[in-house]
Amino acid sequence: MITLSTVARDVGRILQVVSLMLLVSIVIAGLNEEYYAIPSFAVSAVIMGGLGLIVARQFSNASSPEKLEAMVTAALAWATVGVLGGIPFLLIAWTMAVDPFPTWMNTPPLDDTTAIFLNPLDAVFESMSGFTGTGLTMAVIEEQLPRSLHWWRSFTEWIGGVGVIVLTVAILARPGSGSLTLYESEARSEKIHPSIVNTVTEIWKIYLGLTIGSVVLFLLVGMPLWDAINHGMTGISTGGFSVHADSIAHYGSPLIEYAVVPVMIAGSIAFPVHYLIFKGELRNFYTDLQTRWVFLWFSIGSIILTALLLSNQQYESVEETIRIGLFQFVSATSNTGFGTTTIGSGTERAWTAGATFIACIGMLTGASAGSTVSGLKLVRVITLVKGTVWQIQDVFYPSSAVRHLQMGQRTLDEDQVQREYTEATVVFVLWIAFLIIGVAVLLRTHSSAFPVEYIIFDVMSAQSNVGLDAGVVRPEMPSIAKGMIIVNMWVGRLEIIPVAVLLGTVFRRLDLYT
Repeated sequence: MITLSTVARDVGRILQVVSLMLLVSIVIAGLNEEYYAIPSFAVSAVIMGGLGLIVARQFSNASSPEKLEAMVTAALAWATVGVLGGIPFLLIAWTMAVDPFPTWMNTPPLDDTTAIFLNPLDAVFESMSGFTGTGLTMAVIEEQLPRSLHWWRSFTEWIGGVGVIVLTVAILARPGSGSLTLYESEARSEKIHPSIVNTVTEIWKIYLGLTIGSVVLFLLVGMPLWDAINHGMTGISTGGFSVHADSIAHYGSPLIEYAVVPVMIAGSIAFPVHYLIFKGELRNFYTDLQTRWVFLWFSIGSIILTALLLSNQQYESVEETIRIGLFQFVSATSNTGFGTTTIGSGTERAWTAGATFIACIGMLTGASAGSTVSGLKLVRVITLVKGTVWQIQDVFYPSSAVRHLQMGQRTLDEDQVQREYTEATVVFVLWIAFLIIGVAVLLRTHSSAFPVEYIIFDVMSAQSNVGLDAGVVRPEMPSIAKGMIIVNMWVGRLEIIPVAVLLGTVFRRLDLYT
């Protein structure tokens, strides 16, 4: 039986830690002389931090989490953070609409883009998209947003890229406090050091270093400082929020586009591999199974997508077609969601069904487990493929045969193969089930004028936490559809299992199984 006091205490601790992000954002608002945004961030911090403090203190003596409690904590924490993270969007939009402050607070008139967040559902959508690293947006023209909201969107993606639980473990955890169980509940199992606290500390050092390197690279290729900071954060987190409505295409610079590609690839590689590479063990670029397949799959997919775009003669030159094919496939498969071209505009096709399908396959697979990406993860795809072949070949072996399966540098016995194959299959089936539900809802709520492949594309983009869109996800979409996309983003970031455990716990509590 689940211990709800443990879940409540740990969710409260996570809210307390995430509320610190809002305090940091007060400084950013001040530096940009957007003083009117400071009260909004302060009130949001008090609400989130105060709620977390009350709950954590109320259940401070709760026991350490077991696996069941950790799974439910992960699902509830991500949902709660996503909802409460929408408060700054709502309050800043309200402040600009009402303007209760004196002139020196620099309150601008409310623009059409920021006004969207007066709708609480749109504010929650933007927050959930940020924390889950999705990048789908209700902001029509990002340039119109205040810089404080640019920052908040980018900051939520940057923190969400590693995970709110990983952040909490790094700040609050002590040995023996259930840190490992909580860490694993966020779909992570990789360890750099024996101590989980040291592991998450090392992850944050690597992550910060990669972020700074990304910002410097973008500055060197001519991106303005504010743009470089935001795109550095959302690029290495494979989040994809931009400060421009047309994303990376805004610059019209092939050099910038090529520079963004290695940043997206870096975000697709597992942190333990980054750690070994930084230590000088460069052979991990090709000896690590997932990293090897990151480069192989990115290369193969880019070539296929480029060939399809060339056959359609959509772009002016071969170089432009190759650049777009490379960029968009890496963007889709790394789950970053930066864009350099229009895939679709809702009711009007830009890409053909074939090109859209290849991008969908990339979004589905994702890249390395242990990185910032979502999707199924390449290790699961490899397990599904090899495991299926293993199951078929088993018919041709005598029952007395002792078999093993080679997975990179690991040799799995029959029990290990069955266990890992079953886990990958369960995740795949549940992932497809939620995808079908999302597609069904959007088909029901949207006009038949929308191409079906574009509806599938946008739902898959949401559930894979990518952020590319074909024009289906937009502020005008029905509230039911927005709510469904929010659920798809939440489910995709948690990799299904914690959500299934949460639903199972609710069903048991309500005695719905009988």
